[in-house]
Amino acid sequence: MELNSFHRSSSLFFLLSVVVIFPATVTSIGVNYGQIGDNLPSPEDVVPLVKSIGATKVKLYDANPQILKAFAGTGVEFIVGLGNEYLPKMRDPSKALTWIKQNVTPFLPATNITCITIGNEILALNDSSLTASLLPAMQGVHSALVTAGLSDRVAVTTAHSLSILQTSFPPSAGEFRPDLIDCLKPILEFHRKTDSPFLINAYPFFAYKGSPKEIPLDFVLFQANQGVVDPATGLHYDNMLFAQIDAVYSALAAAGYKSLKVQISETGWPSKGDADEFGATPENAKKYNGNLIKLMMGSKKTRTPLRPNNDLSVYVFALFNENMKPGPTSERNYGLFKPDGTQAYSLGFTLNDVVRGASGGDSGGGNSSSVGGGGGGKTPVPSPVTPVSPDSASTGYLAISSAPVRFFAFFFFR
Repeated sequence: MELNSFHRSSSLFFLLSVVVIFPATVTSIGVNYGQIGDNLPSPEDVVPLVKSIGATKVKLYDANPQILKAFAGTGVEFIVGLGNEYLPKMRDPSKALTWIKQNVTPFLPATNITCITIGNEILALNDSSLTASLLPAMQGVHSALVTAGLSDRVAVTTAHSLSILQTSFPPSAGEFRPDLIDCLKPILEFHRKTDSPFLINAYPFFAYKGSPKEIPLDFVLFQANQGVVDPATGLHYDNMLFAQIDAVYSALAAAGYKSLKVQISETGWPSKGDADEFGATPENAKKYNGNLIKLMMGSKKTRTPLRPNNDLSVYVFALFNENMKPGPTSERNYGLFKPDGTQAYSLGFTLNDVVRGASGGDSGGGNSSSVGGGGGGKTPVPSPVTPVSPDSASTGYLAISSAPVRFFAFFFFR
């Protein structure tokens, strides 16, 4: 793809003004780097943008060699992706090994590749052929990594949509769809044996879009709100994302895999949408992403009420507005940045404030203390940023399904 030149003059001042060095003890945030656009900056110009938001982790939907080369020596952790179309081939460990030798080995150790995702939201596609190939492909790639001597360094996983849940609220009632459990359990066993993370793409935006009159906006934007209490556990939730995450933990426990690690491979909020995409505005994107980033960058570790001992790993979607993505307007407006390197909207706070744990920004109410189970000192959350939606690993196109939201109405309006 031919990329337009990067507008260095307008962006350099911005980059110099916000780039900071983060202490090793600060919890970092990841970002999804989609490439479905004909006007995106060169990978070399993207490096300072990633650093400017304090991200130390990047997730790709392929294994773009130019990007991997550009980030050599930066220490940034990379998740690289194998598209859906690769799944049948990766069942064969020899073909998987060839892919590893071409797309992973040449970049190590200069570029810190730590994980490979096999496909994207496969179980939500209702494609029996892809579903049947998913686990064998994961096993084939893992076997290839063992052969290459990289299995201790590089994990193998796949990302799921929240639509794999039959029930998502209250969090303690989370369970997987009965029609998926037979194919999910062998995948969960693979995660257990290889100690690899279970990835979920979670978008409170879709829940709000589907029921804007039933779900309080502050609850989904990490703003100050009453929250809800899970009647079975007594745990308090003041934001939807953490409730969704704990629903996944509950579903894993119900399936017999309580110890698996959950990571949020995608989450975000669009700054623009069509008339029926309620809530897709720059202000809401600013609040969702800004509050989330400040929460993740805070002095306290970020944990959910149900898993107070498990630190979260979250990847914001996405780095850029991507002008060639199909679908509704929101799909092209999830970026934290415009293609020229300027912010898609103001973060509402400086990164220096985030690192110091300063309050600043909007009077948001989300915080790691109350979110992590209620009570304790409050750390105001900043005014936020913007999100993006998930690409299919196969084509880079959207493959999102929103999780059930009907359960929220009962708890907010009973």
